[in-house]
Amino acid sequence: MSLTIEAPALQHPALEQAKAHLGALIGYDSVSSRSNRALIDYAAETLEKLGAEVTILPNEEGTKANLVARFGPADVPGVVLSGHTDVVPATEDSWVTPPFSADEREGRIYGRGACDMKGFGACVLAAAASFATADLKRPIYICFSYDEEVGCLGAPAIARWLADLDVPPELAIIGEPSEMKLITGQKGKIAMRAHVKGTSGHSSFAPEHVNAVEYASRMISTIAERADRYQVEGPFDKDFTVPHATMLTTMITGGVATNVTPSDCSFTFELRSISGMDAEGDMKALLEGIEADIATKMTSKAANSGVTWERIFAYPAMGDARGTDAFERHAHLMPEWGGKVSYGSEGGVFETIGKIPSVIVGPGSIKQAHKPNEFVDIDQLDLCLGFLDELTHELEKPHKG
Repeated sequence: MSLTIEAPALQHPALEQAKAHLGALIGYDSVSSRSNRALIDYAAETLEKLGAEVTILPNEEGTKANLVARFGPADVPGVVLSGHTDVVPATEDSWVTPPFSADEREGRIYGRGACDMKGFGACVLAAAASFATADLKRPIYICFSYDEEVGCLGAPAIARWLADLDVPPELAIIGEPSEMKLITGQKGKIAMRAHVKGTSGHSSFAPEHVNAVEYASRMISTIAERADRYQVEGPFDKDFTVPHATMLTTMITGGVATNVTPSDCSFTFELRSISGMDAEGDMKALLEGIEADIATKMTSKAANSGVTWERIFAYPAMGDARGTDAFERHAHLMPEWGGKVSYGSEGGVFETIGKIPSVIVGPGSIKQAHKPNEFVDIDQLDLCLGFLDELTHELEKPHKG
């Protein structure tokens, strides 16, 4: 009787390099409230040494920056590999190991950003050596942005820069964690803050005052009613886990004491939209309705009362790239379809501003993002490197427009 022993699965030859890059990237505390310049410098140095043409796009203050690097010719359409460099805070007490120090154990790499989305960035940096030596007939653009986690603030500058090229890219691959499945849609978001101004006084004379908290609650009820209508009226896209737009209030503050009618209240709310709907029009109609039905009652009682709106940030939804010529040229490379996602990405920015059809394919699971002890499975990094190999080989073929 013979015993059959299965050989261990071969790992990608660049996997150790990807792990080393991931350790370095996690080591940069690039929480959105801080600068990402040190991380960008690291990526730029790595890519420049390999011969990439690197462009740095700083913000107005110079405290943060985007990076765009190109391998291959500039006179034919190419493919974008896009990832953000910022991460959410890691202040929880339940981290087993320091969040900004990579820890490898049990087939995973732990650390803030390991999944969302420095794992993808590490794979791209590791694959860059192959990009540099390949006989590329079409270019690869590596794009690393700042402040995605607080509203995709850096990506528009990249999208505009790419759109202004003599020959812009034809497809963008966003490396958000998708378990290396193909994602062909992403919701957009408009985040708003309402500042409600009333009048105050002793609460025993409440009828004489304009209660900012109570009027804010009426506005919040209107927002909730609009959210209910989306569930019933749509529009709908069954490929999303939540197949319609959503709207909800997320934070509220107001009042100073139990015996004082509150003169101020503020609250934040959001609209998450699906591609094809008029998100801006819906938001405009909501605000105008609140002003007509609620704010006018406040000003009729006290002229200096009412509501003002503050737009916190917004980014567009990403449409379905399937069916576009650019996607169809690369469809045979794409992994198993994984649907559409409700989380945000820079895909909608590339699509809307840069006119570049976009998809999401990246290592790791979104279920691990934004939580203590974030991790990425090493097998996912291995799969990502294999995907980048296939893309490289494809771009060694001439463009067929």
